[in-house]
Amino acid sequence: MLPPPLLVAINELYTAANQMVLALPALLLAWVSFSAVLVDFQVAQPPPLPQDAKQCTVKILERTFGFSFGMAEVVQFTPPTDCGPVGSWAGISLNFTVTSNGTQFDRLGIFTFQNVEFWRTSTPEPTSGDGIIWTYLKDATKYTSLFAKPGTFILQLDNLLETGLDGQYATVLHATFFQSSARHPPATHADLIIPVSTLANDTGNDASVPPAFSLNVTVPRNAVQVFAELFASGNGDEEFWYFNAPNQFVDTIPTFGNGPFREVRMLVDGQVAGVAFPYAVIFTGGIVPTAWRPITSYGALEQPTYFIDLTPFVPILTDGNPHNISLDVVSAEDDHAINQNWFVSGNLQVVLDPSNKPTTGKITVLDAPPFAVTNTTGVVAGNDVNFTVTATRNIHIEADIVSGSGKRNHVVWSQNLQFSNTQDYINNSIVQLLEQTATGTFLSTHNGVSTLVDDFAYPLNINLTNLVPDGSFFVTLIDHSYNRKSQPASFNLGSTINEHQVAGGFFTIASTGNFGNGTSQNTFTYSDTHGNTYNRQVSAVDNNITSDHQGGTLAPKVGPHFPAFGPNALSVPKARLPGGRVRGN
Repeated sequence: MLPPPLLVAINELYTAANQMVLALPALLLAWVSFSAVLVDFQVAQPPPLPQDAKQCTVKILERTFGFSFGMAEVVQFTPPTDCGPVGSWAGISLNFTVTSNGTQFDRLGIFTFQNVEFWRTSTPEPTSGDGIIWTYLKDATKYTSLFAKPGTFILQLDNLLETGLDGQYATVLHATFFQSSARHPPATHADLIIPVSTLANDTGNDASVPPAFSLNVTVPRNAVQVFAELFASGNGDEEFWYFNAPNQFVDTIPTFGNGPFREVRMLVDGQVAGVAFPYAVIFTGGIVPTAWRPITSYGALEQPTYFIDLTPFVPILTDGNPHNISLDVVSAEDDHAINQNWFVSGNLQVVLDPSNKPTTGKITVLDAPPFAVTNTTGVVAGNDVNFTVTATRNIHIEADIVSGSGKRNHVVWSQNLQFSNTQDYINNSIVQLLEQTATGTFLSTHNGVSTLVDDFAYPLNINLTNLVPDGSFFVTLIDHSYNRKSQPASFNLGSTINEHQVAGGFFTIASTGNFGNGTSQNTFTYSDTHGNTYNRQVSAVDNNITSDHQGGTLAPKVGPHFPAFGPNALSVPKARLPGGRVRGN
C-alpha cells in the first residue's frame, strides 16, 4: 500500500482543489504511469457545496486497519473556528481516502460522531498486485448541529488478517467546512440530533438485530418537528436477504429461509411510527466480485438512509418523560422472523420552538398496523422451484400540534409501499433467476405544505447460471436501479436520483487461484432543489474504463474521472453467493 506520507499528500492535493475527488486520477497520472494500482469508485454526484467559499480543512483521523476486529479508531474532534462562527457554515464535506493491497474481503465501515451514526460505507476488495485506491466525498451538511460541538469521533472498520487474507486498509479522513457569507448563507439544519444507537464510546454505534433494538430517549419539551433517519443493512446470513426462500421451500434449494421480504420498522412506545423497504446494496465481494471493479455497486461506498416523519408523535414525546424508540427488521413469514443479522441505528433530527414553552396537541388519526400485508405462492415441479412473495404496506397518521409560541400545525403522515420478489430455481438450481421490485411513496404535509417526500423504485434482476455441475464455473448478470425523489425534511436538501447499473461476469474456482472477468454499464442522473445537476454514463470491462461522460453543473472541470488503466491480476479469495455458500477456498 502507499506509505502514509504519500497518502496524506494525495489527500491534501484533493482538498485544496475544486471538486478534487473527480480530478484525483488526473493528478495521479504520473504515479499510475508506472503503477497498475486500481482506482475504485461508486458512481455518485459530487457534493453540491459552494466551491468559491472560504474553506477550512482539518484531518480527523488517520489509521491503517490491519487486524482491527473490535478495535475501532476513536479520536476527539473539535470544530475549527477560522471559517466563521462555529455552526454557521454554508456546508460540510468529508473526504475519505483509502489504499490497500494484498488480498482481502470487503469490510463494513461505520462512522459515528456524538453517538450518532452518520455514514455507513464498505471497502472495495483489494487483490494481490499493486493494490487499490479510492476517495469518496460525503456531504455532511445536515449534521451541522453535531459538528458544531467537540466530541468523540469513531470509525469502526473490522478487518482480519489470516492466511490468504493479508490486505490492510490505510485510511485518512478530512473534513472541510465552507464559510458562510451573503452569497452563501448558513445551511439550514436541525436544532438538535438525538442518537438512537447503542451509545457506545469505543466502537460504532450500530445495533445487531434480531432481537429488536430499543432505547429510551427524552425529547425537549419545546420540540415542534422530529424527523427520524434510519440506517439498516443485511449482513452475515442476511447479506443476500433478497435471495432467501420462504420456509416451505427452503429444503429444496440451496439458500437461507425466512423469505426475501424485509421491512425495517421504527416504533414509538411499541406503536409502529414508520417503516422502510430497504434498497439491496451489493457489496464488492457479493455474487461475482469481478463485476464490481473498478465500479462498485451503487450504495457500496455510501449506503442509502431512510427518513420517517415522527412529528405526529410530538405531543407524546414532549411530555417531559423518556419514551421508548425501537428498531427491528421483519419478514413475511408467519412469525416475522429473520436470520442473523442486520445492523441498524437511527437518529432524531429535532426542530425546537424559540419560546421554550412545552408543545401540546394530540394524535387524531392513527392507522399503522404492526405488519405489512403479505402473500406467498409457489410450486415445486420436478427439479424446478418457483415462488413469489408480495407485500403491501399502508400507514396514515394525523396530529394537531400547538407550539409554545402558539403556532398551530396539522400534520398528515402517510406511507404506501409495495414489494414483489419472484425466484426460479431451474434444473436442480443450475439456473437461478430473481426478479424483485420495491416501490412506494412517503409523504408528510405540515399545514398542507409537503415537508417530507420520498418516491422510490428499486428494481433488481439477477441471472446466475452454473456452467459446470459442481458450481466451480458460473456466470452472472445483475440489472438493478436506484430511482428516488427524496425531500428528507424542510431543512435538508431534496434531490432526484436515477441510477441504472448492469453488471456481471464469469468466475472460476481453481486450485491455482480463482479468476474471472467483469463488466459494468452505469447511467446516473442527479438534480436537487437548489438547481444543481449532474449526469454520468460510464462503462468498464475487465478493470478498464471503456467510456466515460459527465455533465451538469456539478461535473468536474478537468479531465475524465478515471483514465483506463491496464488490466490488474484478478486473484480473489472467494465469491460469496446467496444462501451462505462459498465458492473458492
